[in-house]
Amino acid sequence: MPSPRFVTAVRRVLLATAILSASVAPALAEGPTVFAAASLKDVLSSIAEAWKTETGKQATLSFAGSSAIARQIEEGAPADIFISADLAWMDHLDGKGLIDKATRVDLLGNAIVLVSPKDSDVTTTIAKGFPLADLLGDGRLAIANVDAVPAGVYGKAALENLGVWDGVKDKLAQSENVRAALLLVSRGEAPLGIVYATDAKADPGVRVVATFPEQSHAPIVYPAALVEGSSDPDARAFLAFLSSPQASRLFTEAGFTVLGATN
Repeated sequence: MPSPRFVTAVRRVLLATAILSASVAPALAEGPTVFAAASLKDVLSSIAEAWKTETGKQATLSFAGSSAIARQIEEGAPADIFISADLAWMDHLDGKGLIDKATRVDLLGNAIVLVSPKDSDVTTTIAKGFPLADLLGDGRLAIANVDAVPAGVYGKAALENLGVWDGVKDKLAQSENVRAALLLVSRGEAPLGIVYATDAKADPGVRVVATFPEQSHAPIVYPAALVEGSSDPDARAFLAFLSSPQASRLFTEAGFTVLGATN
């Protein structure tokens, strides 16, 4: 059983990240409404500001785990653009006829890393059978939900591939999105966590212990598309702006790999 202190810490993190996962876009949106993976919060906010400066138009952004926002769209939430942190949730909406296939683009790539609090001196090399359970000790591994949230799905796949999943599967601190997992480590409530490389770069409270080998999990791809039935006249222009040189520079500075290849 988790300790009362740990449960309290998780509750604090969930409250602190409620704005990411609980809020659908405001009712009085002035432009296209974008539902995007939580790991895009910082960079997409910067890109929306750049678009506003260039066009004078406002994009309304709503962030959560890709699974949560895909389900919101499936339930009729008023989104114009969906940006997922994996192909699976975009494919899920595609299969239900809820995205405009012609607008779909594989926008970005990323990596997953093992992080610790910034003052930790833990070191390891991520390889087959690396001693993750020993490194955790009595602590827990912060990770996004391993059954639904892309960062958690990638992380579990990597741990299984490396042969260390069974040793840590009962020592997880699962969260509703990757930013919540990051916050647990940044606050020192978890000794280690698995997050995207871009999340680690954005948070000075953590340091990267090691990067997971690319071959240990499926390629990390962020697809974007218009939601079927979007009526906002500026949605298509904002989606196109995400592949512009200006946006590409901001994505690159944030640590993403820019793909931009249309399906």
